[in-house]
Amino acid sequence: MSNLTSSIQLTRQSTYKLNNGSHIPVIGFGTYLLDASQAADLTYQALKDGYRHIDTALAYHNEKEVSQGIKRFLKDHPEVQRSDIWFTTKIDTQSLGYEETKKAVERIKNDVKDNIEYVDLILIHSPLASKARRLGTYQYLQELVLNPNDAPLIVKSIGVSNYGVDHLEELFNWEGYLIKPVLNQLELHPWLPRLELREYLYKHEILAEAYSPLTQGYKLDDPELLAISKESGLTPAEILLKWSFLQGFIVLVKSDKPTRIQQNLDILPQGKKDDDELQEGVNLGVVSLNPDIIEKLNKPESHVVLTWGGKDPTLFKDA
Repeated sequence: MSNLTSSIQLTRQSTYKLNNGSHIPVIGFGTYLLDASQAADLTYQALKDGYRHIDTALAYHNEKEVSQGIKRFLKDHPEVQRSDIWFTTKIDTQSLGYEETKKAVERIKNDVKDNIEYVDLILIHSPLASKARRLGTYQYLQELVLNPNDAPLIVKSIGVSNYGVDHLEELFNWEGYLIKPVLNQLELHPWLPRLELREYLYKHEILAEAYSPLTQGYKLDDPELLAISKESGLTPAEILLKWSFLQGFIVLVKSDKPTRIQQNLDILPQGKKDDDELQEGVNLGVVSLNPDIIEKLNKPESHVVLTWGGKDPTLFKDA
């Protein structure tokens, strides 16, 4: 795995193949902090702009409205099928544990099933609980995938978020482990590259999905980034998003401003190419950065956590 790639062939329709054979769009619209009153309309707008990957969570308190936005878009655009849209949600920390997760999935079902029929991916939102509760949740999520006829909600893939190597080792060594997580959703950007964790994920065929790739705005006025922006003619946001795509991440972007929602997607060229075509290299768009810029952005020793109150959840240890 190299972090010095200067170009990659991608379009906004590109997908990455997960370890269970599913294909996930390389860019997703995140709904963290989207007020429920806005969530349906902004989700609809994102889909209209061309997003085909929507990310939410129980903790965001907007799952129902997000799924309503998807339902309305599909009704208005019959050329788009439900299978064309990827929907991710997450089990919140307070709902970890086998029985608690059963109740959480029932809440998800009540919020989204009538609107979108099934969930493409459920993640454990964080490891911030006991080992028993983490594994209890994973046990129930495995059951959802393995026994769809008995499940209250069809769930096609499962994964984790904010997991470190120790949490993944715990999962892999568990006697009840049956299904590999398809991805690990993490805070990732030049100031938090997580090289060792990414190498571990790569070794185990688990994709890295980046949240807060724009650092929630905290680093957009970083002097070094501004100097690169002036030199390259790219905005700080364009530079950071291109950097993320060049790392091979699935990238989540969020905004409550329609123009910004479109601008974030515009980083990727237009096209109609799936993952197989991407690998064949046929008529693809190219996302690129000057290698000198990548070299300046790469900070292999940096570990600046800008979310979770500055405490890295991947390093969490049980009390």
